[in-house]
Amino acid sequence: MSQLSMTATAALLFLLFSYIIGNLLELAIGRRKLRSRLKYESPLSMRNLLIRQFKGYTRLRNHLAELLETLRLKMTADLFAATSFLLLLCGIAVGGAYFQTAKGTLLFGFVMGLAPYVALRGLLIHRRMQAQLDFLPAVELFYQCYLVTGERHVRTALQRTIEEKRLLGPMQAVFEQLYRNLSVRGDDDASLRLMASSLGHVWADYFVNIMRVALTEGVTVSDGLRELLADMRKARRSNEQERHRLLEIRVANFTPVLFLALFVGINVKYNRANAYYYYLLDPQGKDILLNAIVLIFGSFLMGLWLSRKKM
Repeated sequence: MSQLSMTATAALLFLLFSYIIGNLLELAIGRRKLRSRLKYESPLSMRNLLIRQFKGYTRLRNHLAELLETLRLKMTADLFAATSFLLLLCGIAVGGAYFQTAKGTLLFGFVMGLAPYVALRGLLIHRRMQAQLDFLPAVELFYQCYLVTGERHVRTALQRTIEEKRLLGPMQAVFEQLYRNLSVRGDDDASLRLMASSLGHVWADYFVNIMRVALTEGVTVSDGLRELLADMRKARRSNEQERHRLLEIRVANFTPVLFLALFVGINVKYNRANAYYYYLLDPQGKDILLNAIVLIFGSFLMGLWLSRKKM
């Protein structure tokens, strides 16, 4: 095992041991309940130290917090970053023990460390695809509620839209999140940005811009909503074609995984001894597996990038 792998293993064990001991001490002296009531955080905490010392961590934390809130996941950005860092150390340790090369140690650690973030981006694209077909009926319902409420208060129309319980698919959760953020968050622009990020297509950007104008200037936006609905109805066929292209990209992403599992399974079934030797003992066989893992991970990244361009 290389020195880097041994260092990563020691750091991983130390962090896990420190986390377990810290939680046991907090449970023993009852400070967790008091902290949850007072919402006090020491200036010497790990999060505050990272924020003060590393300005880049602040940008990373804000990006992760926005992504987690867009996906409506009950996880803090600090916990997600810590989990990714622990997986990075675990990947370096496992890569050094299995591949026993600097290439295998670094690449496998890189793949393990980025895997949670890639999973989040994949989940976001999956939810965006589900919401694409349901966005037009949701805007139509909002437009009807906006006309019924007198074309004056956007928040009232949004509340009525949610209370109707007629939004299809994931759009109910998206509109509920928007109304909740507009009511309690205090930052309308950030709330609208989260909605645009959760939907991820140009029509959502147009709708968010219309909502921003109505909230900031207080003018009637019925004409803008009417034009948006007309344009969306005309572009319905092209939207379906884009959805089919996104589905093809997702299918292509999982094809290398299926082929790898198929080839490895065939080799193990017909010659188990040679498969054990080449996949677990032979350095060239390990290098082939490493290259396959890296290429599959790269194909997922390329699929995410292409899906983002198609949205």
